[in-house]
Amino acid sequence: MRAKPKSGSFNRSAHKIGSLDNHENGFSRRIAANFKEKVLRVVSKIPRGKVLTYKKVAEFAGRPRAYRAVGNILNGNYDPKIPCHRVVRSDGKTGGYNRGVRRKSAMLNSEKPNR
Repeated sequence: MRAKPKSGSFNRSAHKIGSLDNHENGFSRRIAANFKEKVLRVVSKIPRGKVLTYKKVAEFAGRPRAYRAVGNILNGNYDPKIPCHRVVRSDGKTGGYNRGVRRKSAMLNSEKPNR
């Protein structure tokens, strides 16, 4: 059986790390919501026939190291007004797409300008 800590030895900072209060949790959600809005705004401005990398979208949205978060945000987006298929990997591969990689490739190919 564990002994109770003495009344003066309670470590408030360790307790706070384990459980965020509502104010901090709400603040964290607002930051995430703002980033999501920025990502969707950046992607909605990609013109037909052009692409951006997940990393570039993250940079334009103000969080240059959050490229994986960009992918997660786009994976959850089903709004046809947001051209998520125009975001590709930095290595040139198409990357994932919530409607299927084949469809993403087909959409990108159909948007290529005729030369």
